[in-house]
Amino acid sequence: MNSDSTHASTPAPTLDLEPAARRVTELLDAIDDDRLGGPTPCPDYTVRELLAHLNGLAAAFRDAARKDLGASTAVSPDSALPVLDDEWRKVLPRRLEQVAAAWRSPAAWTGMTRAGGVELPGEVAGAVALDELVVHGWDLARSTGQPYDAGEAELRACAALLAPVDDDPDRGGIFGPPVPVPDDAPLLDRVIGLSGRRPDWRPGG
Repeated sequence: MNSDSTHASTPAPTLDLEPAARRVTELLDAIDDDRLGGPTPCPDYTVRELLAHLNGLAAAFRDAARKDLGASTAVSPDSALPVLDDEWRKVLPRRLEQVAAAWRSPAAWTGMTRAGGVELPGEVAGAVALDELVVHGWDLARSTGQPYDAGEAELRACAALLAPVDDDPDRGGIFGPPVPVPDDAPLLDRVIGLSGRRPDWRPGG
């Protein structure tokens, strides 16, 4: 099947990564160098490693969307602590813009691709990319004392991805075992709980 016929038969993407990517970019200006060593909700990461992880995942999911499978999509993020690029203030915003643009292509959501060394359908990879941006955006905001919110459609997509399956309510998922959160809590808090974080997390407490 040629590329024209593939494009014509491909449904439009249902998830837009641009708002989540933009929110992360907007957080960066308030992060001074003296904040880079601060703690985050990710126990193994300081703010420095969290920024490096965001930089790496933006490149990996950009390339996953493009089906450009190589070094960026082959390595598990758990293989080693990520190292922050010296030019991260320029590189990370550009990569965030690129990952959002890549997932605007209907072709990104079809066929198989790879991210973190894992083969998975394009539509699943796109949902994971959105979830990574939303949850790690919250991580970054909470770590640096900034407000954070997300759209309902984004949060519902994240909740659907993270929700425990009926026969394994304690499964680790892509972040960790869920933290119990009241059913009437805000949807963002419920998503954060599903990702294995306490919604009331604060640095040093």
